[in-house]
Amino acid sequence: MRKRRVTIIFFCRLLIALFFILIKTDLAAQQIITQPKADDTTRIIQIIQGKSLREKTIDDSTTIQTIAGNVILKEAFTTFSCDSASINRRTNVLEAFGNIHINQSDSIHTYSQYLKYLGKERVAYLERNVKMTDKKSTLLTSGFEYNLATGIGQYTHGGKVINGKTVLTSEEGVYYSDTKDVYFRTNVHLTDPKYDIKNDSLLYNTQTQIATFISPTYIKSENGGDIYTTEGTYDLKSGKAFFGKRSIIKDSTRTYVADTQAFDEASGIAQLEGNAIIKDSVNGYTIIGNQIFLNLKTNSFLATRKPVLIFKGEGTDSTFIAADTLFSGIERRDSLQLADSLVLDTLKTTTTVNTSSDTAVRYFQAFHHVRIFNDSLQAVCDSLYYSSLDSTFRLFDKPVLFNSNSQISGDTIYLFTKNRKAERLYAFYNAMVINKANEQMYNQIGSRTLNGYFVNGSLDYIRAKGTPAESVFYPQDKDSAYIGMNRSKGDVIDIYFVDKEVNKVKFINDVDGTLYPLRQTPEDQKKLKGFDWQDKRRPKSRFELFE
Repeated sequence: MRKRRVTIIFFCRLLIALFFILIKTDLAAQQIITQPKADDTTRIIQIIQGKSLREKTIDDSTTIQTIAGNVILKEAFTTFSCDSASINRRTNVLEAFGNIHINQSDSIHTYSQYLKYLGKERVAYLERNVKMTDKKSTLLTSGFEYNLATGIGQYTHGGKVINGKTVLTSEEGVYYSDTKDVYFRTNVHLTDPKYDIKNDSLLYNTQTQIATFISPTYIKSENGGDIYTTEGTYDLKSGKAFFGKRSIIKDSTRTYVADTQAFDEASGIAQLEGNAIIKDSVNGYTIIGNQIFLNLKTNSFLATRKPVLIFKGEGTDSTFIAADTLFSGIERRDSLQLADSLVLDTLKTTTTVNTSSDTAVRYFQAFHHVRIFNDSLQAVCDSLYYSSLDSTFRLFDKPVLFNSNSQISGDTIYLFTKNRKAERLYAFYNAMVINKANEQMYNQIGSRTLNGYFVNGSLDYIRAKGTPAESVFYPQDKDSAYIGMNRSKGDVIDIYFVDKEVNKVKFINDVDGTLYPLRQTPEDQKKLKGFDWQDKRRPKSRFELFE
C-alpha cells in the first residue's frame, strides 16, 4: 500500500513538472520582450507572437529558434509578420516564409513570400511577388534587396513602379526611401497620360513626380510630338520641362533645337537658349538665334541675340533676314477682312489668297539694323513687316534695296514676292533708283514713287512718277560707247533693263532735258538731289548676317 502511494505521488509530481514546462514554452512564444533603447547599437529581433516556438541547439554558441503560425517579430521600429520564421540568435539572421509584411515606422510597407534578413547589417533579401509601397507609389518586382539602415533598395531582374497614373518599368532599379528617388537602369519605359518615355537610365522622384533624363532618351507626346534628349527634367505634375545638350523637339510642323530649352505646358511659354533653331517644314521658314521665346498657345515667337530668319526658296535660293529682334505671330481674319486688306489703293496688287472664313495669317516683324540677303537681291532698313497674306515685304525707315548694279531707295519700300521670288517693288516718297555704269557714271531717277518689275530675279522695268520725275542717264551708241549725259525731267519716266544694265529711258509728258557731251558735263548736274550710293550698307554674303 505504501509503495502504491509513493508511485502516485511521483506520477503527480511528473505531471506538474510537464505542465509548467508547457506553460513556459507557450509564454516564450507569446511574451513581449522589452525592446532595446533607440541608441542601442545592438538590434535584437524580438518574438512578439507565434502559435508555436521551438529551439534547436546547433553547438555551444548557436541556437536556432523556429516560430510558426501568425508570426509577429520586431526589431526597433520595424515590425515583421509572416506564416513562419527561423532566427539564428548568434548571427541575428532571420528567415521568414509566406505572406511576409515588413512595416517600417508605419511609413514604408514591404510584402513578399520569402525573406532573409541580416539583423546586424539590417539588410533584407525578399523574393517572390515583392511589393513595396510608401503610400504614394508602389514597387513590384520578383526579387528585392532592401537596406533598412540606409533606406536603399534595389532590384536586378525587372521591376515596375506605379505612381498615380504614371508607370515606370526597367530591368534594374535602385530606390532611396529618404529622398523618394528611384534610379532606373536598362530598358527603362515610363508611361503617362501625356507622354511615353524610353531610355536606358532615368531618375524619378515619386514625391515630386519629377523625371530626370541622364541618358539618350526618346519621348513621344500624346499630340504626336517627339523629343530626343540626353539631359533634362520633366515635372509630371506641373508640366514644366527642361532639356539640355542640343535636345531635338519635333511637333507636327516644327523642329526645335538649342543648347538648352525650357517649356511650361500650363502657360504655353517656352525659352530656347544658345544657337537655337526653329525649323517650320510646312511653312518653309527657319528662325535662328541665341535666344528665342515662344508662346505655343498663340503660335508666336520672339528671337533676339543675333537672330536670322530664313525663307526657303527653290534649291539653294533662300532669303536670309537678320535684325536685332525678330517677331512672328498669327492673325485670324474672316473673308471680309481679307478682302479689305487686298484693296490697297496705291499698290493695286493681284495677289490671290484663301478667303475662307477665319483664316490664319502668319506675319513676321524685324526691328533695327535689318539686313536681307538673297542671291539676286539684298536690302537694308531699320524695320520690316512681312505677311503670308500677300507675300509682301514692307521695309521702313531708310530702306535700300540692291539688285545687281542697281540700288532703289525711298522712305518706304514694298517688295512683292511670288513663290519666294521678287516679282515687283513699290518705293514711295523720296524714291530713287541708281544704276552704276562705272566708277564715275551713275544712272539715276528720282521721283515721288517707283514701281519696278522683276524677271527671273533681276530688274526688268521701272516706272517713275513724280512732281516731276527727274533722271540722269548716260546713253550709249551701237558700239556701247557713252555719248554723253542726259539730265531730264517729266511726269513719267520708264526705265528698261537688259542684262541687268539700263538699256533705255523713256520720258512721258512735259519732258524737259539736256544732253551734255561727256567732256562738258557740269559737276553739279551729275547727281540728283538726295543721291547716296550706299554700297557699304549692302550685305555681300549670307554669312555676314550671322556675324
